[in-house]
Amino acid sequence: MSTTKSNFGNYNDIAVEQYTLSNDNGMEVKIMNYGATITSLKVPVKGGGIREVACGFDTFEGYFAEDYKNNAPYFGCTVGRYCSQIKDAKFTLNGKEYSLADNCGPNNLHGGAVGFDKKIWSSEEVKIDGAAAALKMSLTSESLEEGYPGNVEVSVTFSLNNNNELSIDYLATPDADTPLSLTNHTYFNLSGFSETVENHMAQVNTNTRLETDDTGAATGVILNLDGKADDLRTGKRIADVHGAMGDGFEHFYVFDNPNSELQQTAIVSNPSGDLSLEVFTTEPCMLLYTGKYTSDDLKREDGTQFGKYRGFCCETHRYPNGPNIENSPGSITKAGETFKTTTIFKFK
Repeated sequence: MSTTKSNFGNYNDIAVEQYTLSNDNGMEVKIMNYGATITSLKVPVKGGGIREVACGFDTFEGYFAEDYKNNAPYFGCTVGRYCSQIKDAKFTLNGKEYSLADNCGPNNLHGGAVGFDKKIWSSEEVKIDGAAAALKMSLTSESLEEGYPGNVEVSVTFSLNNNNELSIDYLATPDADTPLSLTNHTYFNLSGFSETVENHMAQVNTNTRLETDDTGAATGVILNLDGKADDLRTGKRIADVHGAMGDGFEHFYVFDNPNSELQQTAIVSNPSGDLSLEVFTTEPCMLLYTGKYTSDDLKREDGTQFGKYRGFCCETHRYPNGPNIENSPGSITKAGETFKTTTIFKFK
């Protein structure tokens, strides 16, 4: 129905703008151009009413509070050049080794010290057929920025339609071969944060996931989950699986999608039955994360409590540590080729 813009703050003498996308049903998505970050996501629920379902802050200063910086949960941001961990903060490409920032123990995380989540993106409202509102954000990532080769032109387009679908379309074109894997890092709580997400029901449409080592980096080994607690092909209560595993989710589920077709990967629903989220993506991998490291000190300005198990992420992307995994699908985008991917979050 509309896109509106308002000033959200100032970063290094550059204005930070917040855009609000809304549809005819009252769904509303707020996105700031710092980090191409979703700051708020309000959706209509069964029986009436509008519910906030995303972790974020109502002021720009919230993203620079000490508690937030110390915990670094990446609420709502666009992650790049390469999301998740790259082992030992290095990779070899075309016979040359590239060194990255070791900002997660010995590994590189989410693009490095100053990834795409800490950049000011240029923004423009765009028209897309079937969308009630749409916003395109763009940036240029220069060669050897954070250690990655090649200049890359990047865009991410957020579009909202009247089926309560938020589509996120990523495009990137490098002038040299380079690793690329972009995702959105929104944390959801379908109860509106009235409780943790442990009573949510989660279904993930695969029986495989990537093995990770003791540093959190993927090894490239694909594990079969048949009969295991974390096989979610039939929906399970998150708390039950937490209990069986003795830990929260940080699972990189793998999908058989050689042609990068848009397919449903997950369904998560609130126990009251008044709201569900379906995830569709063209990507071969999705991290299901239940916020096991999120600090309980984090709250929205109105007092809404975030923290451990109070938000889940469905981060769609290429294989984590892909540049170091032989035959990892699509982890390297070649010079002049186009990295193109779509993820849709559909609320019912």
